[in-house]
Formats: sequence, structure tokens, C-alpha cells
Amino acid sequence: MWFRNLRLYRLPQDWDMDTAELEKLLAAQPLTRCGSLDMFSRGWVYPQHEGEFVHSVNRQWLLALGVEHKLLPPGVIRQVAAERAAAIEAEQDRKVGRKELRDLRERVTEELMPRAFTQRRTSWCWIDPINGWLVLDAGADARAEEFMETLQRTVSGLALRPLQTQLSPAAAMTDWLAAGEPPAGFSIDQDLELRATSEGQAAIRYVRHALEGGEIRKHISSGKIATRLGLTWSDRISFVLTEKLQIKRLAFLDILKEEAEQNADTADEQFDVDFTLMAGELARLLADLVLALGGELKPS
Repeated sequence: MWFRNLRLYRLPQDWDMDTAELEKLLAAQPLTRCGSLDMFSRGWVYPQHEGEFVHSVNRQWLLALGVEHKLLPPGVIRQVAAERAAAIEAEQDRKVGRKELRDLRERVTEELMPRAFTQRRTSWCWIDPINGWLVLDAGADARAEEFMETLQRTVSGLALRPLQTQLSPAAAMTDWLAAGEPPAGFSIDQDLELRATSEGQAAIRYVRHALEGGEIRKHISSGKIATRLGLTWSDRISFVLTEKLQIKRLAFLDILKEEAEQNADTADEQFDVDFTLMAGELARLLADLVLALGGELKPS
């Protein structure tokens, strides 16, 4: 139970929902199997224990969204439709038009759908009602949007907002590099993307490359800004911070995982220890990150 890519949201200030109420709402929209003509299905699944849609440990909550989708490659549909179009042309001595070919593809899709393989995946969400965080483990925009759409349909009226800070991440990261001084509690790693603000937005990427010296400052003085920067927090967690205030490639360093392994005897205990440790460390990391970015920008 270790998240890899974080999307950060703030719970409403008046959030007062308890686990029992949230459990009831999620249980009303569980994941169901894809129907014969459905391309996908979404719904809530148990994060850990059977019959429990909200896994709660030390007042930290874990949710899991299950998604099933049919594996029906477009290339297969096009191939079968093309074969049928060729048969029609041979039998009827005429050309199959665009509309007819489109209709053929739709019929082929309907015929193949019941025989398509189904794949299932899970998206995870950590809710920290103590510090007001809702955090998704989602690397792609589409996955985050999928989760948020389902959650807001499940919990009617839930008003979440993405985290906003006084300083933009791009401006702050550029300043840290220009000064050669990371914020308190952080160190700069060896991954960086600099992008020009001019038309064309030329980019330079450094991977496993020392970021000290005049080369980086020269790029910054020419007008480039940092859009991705590798950082390590407190020698415990490494990650890449993006200009959109997303945390990518989150890695909990060995010292943390060793601590977790020393405190569990069973698989269930290990799951809870991992989740508790992750939630506690991330809460502290996020507090320090917000401080490094000038504090939180509160809604007007």
C-alpha cells in the first residue's frame, strides 16, 4: 500500500461526514460486472476487508474504485469490418460507402463485445479528515477525472478543490535552482525539466544529472523556468514535483519500508502498518511542501 503519483485536493472546511455515512453511500454504488454490451463499468470495491468499502485505520481512510473495461482493439474491429465490406463488394459488384462502412463497424463492435476479454483495475484514494486532505493515486489526468466523477456522483454535493499555494510551483522551483538553495527539509535530486516561456516552448531535460553549477543558472537567466524537479524530503521520501502541483514518481525510501516490516506479523497487519506509515509521512510531507510554496492560497 504505497502510492506512486499524487493528486492533491482539499476537503470542504465544513466536512463532517463519518465513516458510517460514507460507507453507506459507497455501498449503494458497488462495482458490477460489465454487461454483454457494455464497454466499461465503474463502482466501489473493498480496499481490504470483505464488506468494508471504507478502510479506516487511526482516523485515516482508504477508498478503492474498481473499473472493468472490455479489451476490444479498434484494429480488430476495422479488420473484420473491412473483410465484410470486401465480401459485399465482391457479391454485389459495388463500392461500400463511408456511411455503410461506419455502420458495419458498429455492427461488428456489437457482435464482438460479448466475446471480448474483461480487464479490471483499481484506483486508490486516501482521505485524511484530520488535516483536510483527499489524495488520489493517479498518474494520468483521465484516471483522476474518472475517480472524481464517480466520487462526486456517489457523494452528492461534495465540493472538493485542488490544492493551491501562494507561490506557483514553477516560480518556486526556478528560484530554488537559481539560488542553489532548496527549501528547509528538502534536497534537490538529479531530475529536472526546464521550459522556455517563449513561443515554441523549447525544453531541456536532465535525468540523473548533477544540477549544480552555472549551466542551470544560465538557462534560467535566459528565461527558462522549471516545470519538473526531483526532490527528497527529510531523507525519507523522494518525488518529482511538477508545475501543476502534482507529485510524480513518489518513492518511499528503504528506511521507511524497513520500519513498516518490523511492526507486522500477518498480511493484514502489514497492510495496515503500510497504510498508517504512508499516511503519517505524507501528511508531514504535504505540510512542509505547502510551507515551502509560501503557504496555502485560501478560496476567496
